[in-house]
Amino acid sequence: MAAILAHHLERDGDLPPESRQQVLFLRISAYVQEHLGDPDLGPAHIAAAHHISVRHLHRVFRQYDTTVAEFVRARRLDKCRRDLADPFLREIPIHAVAARWGFVQPAAFSRLFRTNTGLTPTEYRVISVGAVSQPCADRSGPRL
Repeated sequence: MAAILAHHLERDGDLPPESRQQVLFLRISAYVQEHLGDPDLGPAHIAAAHHISVRHLHRVFRQYDTTVAEFVRARRLDKCRRDLADPFLREIPIHAVAARWGFVQPAAFSRLFRTNTGLTPTEYRVISVGAVSQPCADRSGPRL
């Protein structure tokens, strides 16, 4: 709460260093979530958006026992898993789901997905949505 108040009062400098780092991490996390679909989202892009050096960015993430790349990749994979399991999106090709979340190389996405889930994207979709692709009566669900 103090961090939010300090930010709105433009008094971020009055916070203890650990609070400033935590606030910065939260801001960066929100930024990453909002820009997951950008294939150029990487350390340089993120650091520039937050007016910090890439080195400082890496230090912030090191405090949370992760790297910038791992963090971005994990969030993108979460979004892909969610979309692949969504019955309203079953007609969307897997490569389009991957591209929506910043994975521009289908083969690399498939390998990464399998490494992280133990299943190919197709297997994951079949298990999650079902093997039979039937048109839905209600098409009011989310669209890509």
